[in-house]
Amino acid sequence: MTHTSLNPAPRELLKLVVVGHVDHGKSTLVGRLLYDTDALPEGKLEELQAVSAKRGMALEWSFVLDSFQAERDQAVTIDTTQIRFKTDRRDYVIIDAPGHREFLKNMVSGAAEADAAILVIDAAEGVREQSRRHGYLLHLLGVRQVAVVVNKMDLVDHDQSRFAEVAQEVTDYLAGIGVEPAAILPIAAREGANVAASSPELAWFNGPSLLDMLDRFQSVTRPSLQPLRLPIQDVYHFDERRILVGRVESGVLRAGDTVLFSPSNKTARVRSLEAWNAEPPLEAHAGHSVGLTLEEQLFLERGEVMSHEERPPQLTNVFKTTLFWLGHGALEPGQKLTAKLGTARYAVEVVAIEQTIDTDSLERRSGEALQRNGIGEAVLRSRALMVVDEAQTLPHSGRFVLLDGLDLVGGGLISMEGYPDQRSVMQVRASNVFSVEHGVSREERWARSGHKGGVIWLTGLSGAGKSTLAMALERLLFERGYQVYVLDGDNVRRGLNANLGFSPKDRAENIRRVGEAAALFADSGAVCITAFISPYQSDRDRARAATERLVPGGFHEIHVAADLATCEQRDPKGLYKKARAGEIADFTGVSAPYDPPSNPDFVVDTNALSIEDGVAELLEFCRSRIAFDPPKSN
Repeated sequence: MTHTSLNPAPRELLKLVVVGHVDHGKSTLVGRLLYDTDALPEGKLEELQAVSAKRGMALEWSFVLDSFQAERDQAVTIDTTQIRFKTDRRDYVIIDAPGHREFLKNMVSGAAEADAAILVIDAAEGVREQSRRHGYLLHLLGVRQVAVVVNKMDLVDHDQSRFAEVAQEVTDYLAGIGVEPAAILPIAAREGANVAASSPELAWFNGPSLLDMLDRFQSVTRPSLQPLRLPIQDVYHFDERRILVGRVESGVLRAGDTVLFSPSNKTARVRSLEAWNAEPPLEAHAGHSVGLTLEEQLFLERGEVMSHEERPPQLTNVFKTTLFWLGHGALEPGQKLTAKLGTARYAVEVVAIEQTIDTDSLERRSGEALQRNGIGEAVLRSRALMVVDEAQTLPHSGRFVLLDGLDLVGGGLISMEGYPDQRSVMQVRASNVFSVEHGVSREERWARSGHKGGVIWLTGLSGAGKSTLAMALERLLFERGYQVYVLDGDNVRRGLNANLGFSPKDRAENIRRVGEAAALFADSGAVCITAFISPYQSDRDRARAATERLVPGGFHEIHVAADLATCEQRDPKGLYKKARAGEIADFTGVSAPYDPPSNPDFVVDTNALSIEDGVAELLEFCRSRIAFDPPKSN
């Protein structure tokens, strides 16, 4: 197949963000880089010289950026600006990211788009608060190519020992967060020492100049070797054709490919790639914006993500994230925001703030809230299925920003550790399957039993008391004439689900099967009590849907609530002890998450209630929900 590129033989482009503590010399460095690469507009140097002379001061390179912006704000640069320069090897876009604490949002916006970074540190002051915070955010945003420049070496008499001290200080910090800088360079941006070329004052340094170092970075904006991801941006109707448009974020798309759309799970074959007033290309690589037509007419909307079938993204409505928070108030559980991934937006709720991270000391603390400009680990849940990737695998589709209305208030990286890919439990592989009507109606069954059929779904941590409550409730209902049966976790895994383990995927399949079995019990007119940890809300929602499909109103989610410390103290089966010893993997509450019910039908608090009182409350709840009054005959 002949390769027809959308942009034949483009020059390589590297997006560069310049970060660091305020007044450590970022703007001066950018101005000097533009001068040394002949990137200043014609007449700009003379203009700067005139301005500096008028102010009675030496030429100040930071005025370059100031002159590019509409205004200055009390000597603190506010706006993120994009400025281009080039070397023999490639083109560069500098994303200037101001370092003032109040403008961290701009740094995040710039770094989120960058391929590489320059972290600027003042030789006299050394590593400061914003140096650490920016270093951590670079790591968090997935910027792996970092050059550290120890600037203002002229202020410390180009002292080699001082450079070594600062270099060691920043090396120690970055090592603590898993970042290995590509190089640490001494420079004096004001005089241009070691920016484009070495200088006599820094002759003791044997490393490259800054420009040489930048040319050694790899351009990573077009990861064509990764799985295909193309978020649909829009659908155009043109000449009776439906043209899907979007940018290839990773991978390669070719005419003739069979592609999968998520979350709709629809598949189609690509009929053609389209180009405006140009020969249609045969393939599009990461970084290219493209239009395409399909052989099948599918109803697709903005936000769907195109991939190849064999390497799809994951689907989930809950995930763990390491996030940064920029909102004015603290971020707390229960807060509702919008998460923006690619071209899709999802309504999300903060389920938990699990840890906060001190970017100075790198100490982690358990926390219930994340303060402004804070970084921490949290769990988010969305109303709809989200299309995601692990950030470590595919950064473009594994990171997101948080919006409060239209305001950017945070962002983070997605981790699916402990959570299943919900795509597998959604797939229906059987075909030519038809429903068969029963010869006995639901009402006839209820009339004979004297009560409705239904599912009493008990969920909670191991040791919360689910099985004890379930068996006691079964006894009481049976003695009162109810048709009742308990599906218990251990019992089911001896037979129906004996082939399943405890990985997130197997846990989801375990609950899917139990949910379907319980629904059949309910449809038969029986009361089915289940006692399963069932750690994921999404699985419980599917179990509810299975019952509601057969017995509308027949599913009742009961949260058997007890805190982890209490459950661990009870530890009736010794499982917590084994989990803490590392003998049990993926144990809920210890090494796997528990997603508590967001809106349970009933709560039994076994922290506060005795088993007898808990069963009594549960019995009254059940009797009220499954009571059946047969219609009166005329």
